[in-house]
Amino acid sequence: MTFLAIIIAVFVFAGTIKGMIGLGLPAVSMGLLTIAMSPFQAASLLIVPSMITNIWQLFAEGRVWAFIRRFWTLLAGIIAGSIWSFLPTLSQSHGHHSEILLGCMLALYGLYGLCVKKLPHLGQYERWLSPVVGYLGGAVTVATGVVIIPVVPYLQSLHLQRDELVQALGLTFTVSTFCLAFFLHHHPMQGITLDYRLSAVALVAALLGMWLGKKIRYQLNEQRFRRLFFMGLTALGLYMILH
Repeated sequence: MTFLAIIIAVFVFAGTIKGMIGLGLPAVSMGLLTIAMSPFQAASLLIVPSMITNIWQLFAEGRVWAFIRRFWTLLAGIIAGSIWSFLPTLSQSHGHHSEILLGCMLALYGLYGLCVKKLPHLGQYERWLSPVVGYLGGAVTVATGVVIIPVVPYLQSLHLQRDELVQALGLTFTVSTFCLAFFLHHHPMQGITLDYRLSAVALVAALLGMWLGKKIRYQLNEQRFRRLFFMGLTALGLYMILH
C-alpha cells in the first residue's frame, strides 16, 4: 500500500509541474522514484504516462508530418543511440551507474535552466548536428530512462516558435519513449518485471496532476516557479550523485 501511495504521490506532483510549465514529468518522476526503487523499475512505470502525454503534446497542434520531415535525422539518431548505446544501460548497471548518471543529467538540466538566459542560434548547423544530438539523446535515454541533455537545449537553440518547440519536444519525447519501452521489453532485469497495471495507475495520477497544474497555472508567477523548479532539479540531482 505504501509503495502504491508513493507512486501516486510522485506522479500527481510531477503531473502538476507539467501542467503548470509544460515540462518536467519524466525528469521529476524518475528523480523521485529512484529514491525508493531501482532506475529500471522507475523507468518501466514511466512508460505509459510519458507515452500518452507526449502523444497528446505532439498531435495537439497538427502539422506532424512537417516536423517528422524536418527532424527525421534527429529521430533516427535517437533510435540508433538507444540500440547502440556507448553508456551503461539500465539493465547493465544494476542501478548504481544509472542513478549517478541520472543525477548528473538532472543537475545539469537544473543548472542550465538557472544560468542560460539566451542560447546561440544553431539553425545553420542543424543538418549535421541533429543526428549527433539524437544519438547522444538515445544513449542517455536507455541509460537513465529520461531524454533531457542534449536534446532539450538543442531544440531550444534552434529558436523555434513556442508552439513549434512544444510540438518538436513532443515528437522527440514520443520516439524516445517508444525506444525506451522497446529496450525495457527486450532487456529485462533479473528479479524485476514490467508492471503495466501500476504504470496505468501512474498515468491516472499524472493526468490528475496535469489538471491541477493547469488550474493553478495563472495564480503563480511563472518565472519564479520555473526558477524554483530548476533549483529543485539541481538539488535532487546532486542528492542522487552524493547519495
